[in-house]
Amino acid sequence: MDFVIGGLAGAGATIFTNPMDVVKTRLQLQGELRARNEHAARYRGIFHALYVIAKTDGALALQKGLAPAMVLGFCMNSVRLGMYHIAEVQGWTKTKEGDISIHRTMFWSSASGVMSGLAANPASVLKTRMQAAAHPSIAVGRQHSYNGMVDGVVKIYRIEGIRGFFAGVNATCSRLAIGSAAQLTTFSTTKETLLSHGLFERYPLGLAFAASCISGVMVALAICPFDVVAVRLYNQE
Repeated sequence: MDFVIGGLAGAGATIFTNPMDVVKTRLQLQGELRARNEHAARYRGIFHALYVIAKTDGALALQKGLAPAMVLGFCMNSVRLGMYHIAEVQGWTKTKEGDISIHRTMFWSSASGVMSGLAANPASVLKTRMQAAAHPSIAVGRQHSYNGMVDGVVKIYRIEGIRGFFAGVNATCSRLAIGSAAQLTTFSTTKETLLSHGLFERYPLGLAFAASCISGVMVALAICPFDVVAVRLYNQE
């Protein structure tokens, strides 16, 4: 049940985060395999990218790759959060005295991240390629033409074989191992720290929100370089 709940939460959240993921993908692919002075910047930041994409390809283009993104959200979060929750329930993340062990927490959060990366990599490849596809005037990186998720799966398998679905898997596992360690470790320790100082004792929702904000910042700082590498590897043939 923990796997299912975590997966559904991830898939649902994707509906709201996918437009920013489209922007992120295009910004990361901008200037792919070119010197800094050899390419024109199609997108000059988040808000400019949102405007350019909506103006050129239409507002619905901001939801490109939504289907594989939801599959990705379900697979990744069901495995990662479910596996880590089991480790917490079994006491594998704590010392004999019952306190949180940073080393054990980092190990199990990293392990859950790697497993989720392996499970979700095919969806990551398809999502990235569909999100990168754009009108020639604003296109960045290699362009792939897929008429939906099923068509993309068929074309990747026919042209690249099974290996095509695991493009960039090494970068993915490294990114998720580091990201999960930063996120889940920071989240758990932040909750403990806030509670030990008497904060949010009666407000579990506020406690979760504060801990999530702090862990989110740590994740973004930790994984951004790996995320750029992974996205560019996904987009290659």
